Parts: sequence; C-alpha cells; structure tokens
Amino acid sequence: MGLLDKDALELSGMLEAREVSAEELMRATLERIEAVNGAVNAVVSLRDGDALLAEARAADATPRKGWLHGVPMAVKDLANVAGIETSMGSPLFAGQIPKADDVMVARMRAAGALFIGKTNTPEFGLGSHTFNPVHGATRNPYGLDRSAGGSSGGAAVALATRMLAVADGSDMMGSLRNPAGWNNVYGFRPSWGLVPSEPAGEMFLHQLATNGPMARSPADIAALLEVQAGWDRHQPHGLEAAPYVSRIKADVRGRRIGWLGGWGGAYAMEPGILALCEGALAEFATMGCVIEPVAAPFPAQKLWDSWTTLRSWAIAGNLAPLLADRKMRAGLKPEAIWEAERGIAMSAMEVHRASAVRSEWFRRAAALFEQYDALILPSAQLWPFPVDWAYPQAINGQAMDTYHRWMEVVIPVGLIGLPCLNIPAGFGTNGLPMGMQMFGPARGDLGLLQLGHAWHEATNWPARRPPILP
Repeated sequence: MGLLDKDALELSGMLEAREVSAEELMRATLERIEAVNGAVNAVVSLRDGDALLAEARAADATPRKGWLHGVPMAVKDLANVAGIETSMGSPLFAGQIPKADDVMVARMRAAGALFIGKTNTPEFGLGSHTFNPVHGATRNPYGLDRSAGGSSGGAAVALATRMLAVADGSDMMGSLRNPAGWNNVYGFRPSWGLVPSEPAGEMFLHQLATNGPMARSPADIAALLEVQAGWDRHQPHGLEAAPYVSRIKADVRGRRIGWLGGWGGAYAMEPGILALCEGALAEFATMGCVIEPVAAPFPAQKLWDSWTTLRSWAIAGNLAPLLADRKMRAGLKPEAIWEAERGIAMSAMEVHRASAVRSEWFRRAAALFEQYDALILPSAQLWPFPVDWAYPQAINGQAMDTYHRWMEVVIPVGLIGLPCLNIPAGFGTNGLPMGMQMFGPARGDLGLLQLGHAWHEATNWPARRPPILP
C-alpha cells in the first residue's frame, strides 16, 4: 500500500513519529494531483507548488498544533480560506479572494491543516451534480463519463483518487451523502448545530444545511468532526463537541436497524439499487445487528412539499439581493433563479405550515428511534448518470418535475437535521459504486459512527481503488 492509500489518522501518526515528513507528504500529494486531477477535475484553485512545499517544510520545523499538522487539505469551494479564491462555482464571484477563514476552516487550520486549494462544487452548491461555468465538471473516477454527484463532488472524488486523505463538505440536500455514495467513500452529515456555519446574515430561522466531514474511514470522519464541531459563541444555535475517536470502537451486537427501502414505493429507484443495498444489509446481520423492514413512516408527498417550501425560502434569503440586480441576475443559472423566485413569492403562513409538517415528522422519527438504533435508505435513487446531463429527467420512466426531485430520498434526514453517515454498499453490475444513508436520532452522532466503524472493519469498500489510479 502506497503512502497516499493510508488513512488520514495513520498519516498523522507517521508525521508525529517522523516516519514521513510533511514535505514528503506534500510532494506525493502534488504528484498525485498532477497525475490524476486532469481526468477528474476535482481539485480547483490549486496553489503554487513551491509555496506549498515551503509551508510543509515549515510545518516539519514547528511543534505539532493538532492531529492535522502537516496534512494537505483542499476546502469545498463554498467556504472561505484566506488567500484562496472562493468562486462558489459562479462567474459572479470568480476571482474573489477572502482575507479571513470561515469558522470551520479556522478550526482546521488551528489543528495544523495545510490548505492546498479548493474542491469543486456546483454553482452555489445547488444540485447534486458537480459542474459550473467557472471550473467545469467533476468526473466520477469509477466511470469518467459519469457524474460525481454533489454538491461535495470534488471532495468525494479527491478522496477516492487519493489526492486527499480527509476532506470537508456541506449538506443541504444530500451533498455529503450522494457524492460519497457515488465515489465509494464515507460522508457524514452531523446533527444540525454540531458543526457551525458562519455568523453572518440571518442566523435564527434556517436549519437545513450543515458542514461536515468526509473520509475513507469512519475513524477519520470522527477525528475531523472533533476539529470541526463545537458551539460558536457568535451564533444563537449550536451543540458542544464531544470525543468521538476514543469511543468509536464498540460492540454493536444487538443494535436494531430498520430498512426503509424505497419508502413504500414512493421513491422511484433504478434497477439494482435496492437489491444491492438489501444484500449489503446482510453484513450487518453477520455483525450481530438485528435488521427489520420498516414501512414508510410518513407521507412522502408531505415531506416533499415541506422540504421544497423551506429550501426555496432559505435559498431566496441568500440570493434575493443578486436577483434584484439586473446584471447579477443575468449571471445566475436558471435553477437558482427558479428557487429564489419561488421563495420570494411565499407567504409567512406557507412557511409556517411547512415547518409544522417538519415538526410532525420530527416527532414521528423520534418515536421510531425508541425502537431502532438506526434507519437505512439508499443514498441515491439512480446510478451515476452521464456527466454531460444537467440533471436526470426521469427515473424508470417517472418524470422528475424539478431539477432536484431525483434526490428526494435524502430529504427525510435533512428536513429535520438528523445525523447521517453514508456507508459504501458495494458496486453494481455496471461497475459503479452505491452507498446507503444510515441515520439516527438527533444528537446520536456517536452511535452512527460506531456502527459505521464496525461496518468498515467488516467490509472496507474504499480499498477498491478507482481504475484510473496508477
């Protein structure tokens, strides 16, 4: 196994023991990016190599700041890293160089991370397919003509191709889950409030999106979560951080897992996905877990109506100023304009009714978690689609009436801010990866990571490298 095949915690241990230098790790990272990034376009805004090697040498010569000391990282291009372009995939912001780190980025920097550039994302992170007019499309390394998913598609591909050992991402509508599933890695959406966003703009009402970690192992997920997590005193909501790595190894025998399948047929699924996931679930039974099918616990249409109302309302809050400027509006993609205009047109009572449905679903889910330690759904409703599509128009002949309807399977989790770990589930007959969303009760992050760690020890799907790797 080569240096870059090692997990982040193992690399950190090697750096601490001086079995490898930060300079050696940085040089290997840059060489891997040179070798494979041209094919997949996952890492963007890459910094000058000589400057990065100088920073790595400086890291070798200074006391360790934390477990990320000397580890190369690229941050999703929705978050600000001082001195590196934040385009958000939009021509309106291309060339924008922030002077300060976002909260999450500052925490990773304080732990010793060396920031090499950004990972690609859709424009404003809208849509689970990573392409934009600034940096182009990110390709799936298991099928270069296929989508990498999104919006953390660049991060997932960088992990799968060993350009990064650990990465950050963010998730509103599956953006830490769908790309992880399609790239055979792990992505963790933490309980809402555990990883803070930015203390900017409106901070009380919108509770759909969150930052979180991605990696090739749940232990690395847990380690990065410890760095990212914790209440920010400048924000009204938030949860305290907790130790995860030291408690991740646990006896999971007897834990109860509910299988939701296709939500009673409400979610159209391409052939092979449910069968693959059901086959993978047998591994949990081998591990001593109890697996039971669970009927659809809430009307899918009510979830969808609540979600699309609250999502459009949140997006309108961010994009309304751009829509009001004629020149800025001309630079927005049609989907962004549609979302924002839809949100602007909503009444306060429409939003209230949507949140009442959200509350009803939260209460029902809480009751389910009195019976089950975790629930599982597929991470996507179809296999990675052609990279030149804007989005799928239909699944099994069922038309998709919005640009994001094909990701409806992720909204039961995101609507109520539950923690959720994408776990790799294996590969279809087409050679493409698929994942499963394993989610638990609010603040049940540790239990999911423990189940994920046991799953990884039993399966280790990320060891199946993409065919493009040397």
